[in-house]
Amino acid sequence: MNSVGEGEYVIDSRDGRIGRVMGREGPYVQLRPPGGGQEWDCPAEALRHVPPTVLLRARVRERNRQGRLPG
Repeated sequence: MNSVGEGEYVIDSRDGRIGRVMGREGPYVQLRPPGGGQEWDCPAEALRHVPPTVLLRARVRERNRQGRLPG
């Protein structure tokens, strides 16, 4: 899965974590967990598409976190 865009959600198939694509650095894609947190690097070939139900849960988690942040 080499053509992912910034902001897309993917699965790191090495450990099953879901991440939002934040950018690229060489052969790696930087991912951040839904709702924020520590970014990690994932080889592009280890990325997988997120099933729709899993994606929905991830986006709800992210929105909920954003709603709790002071504005």
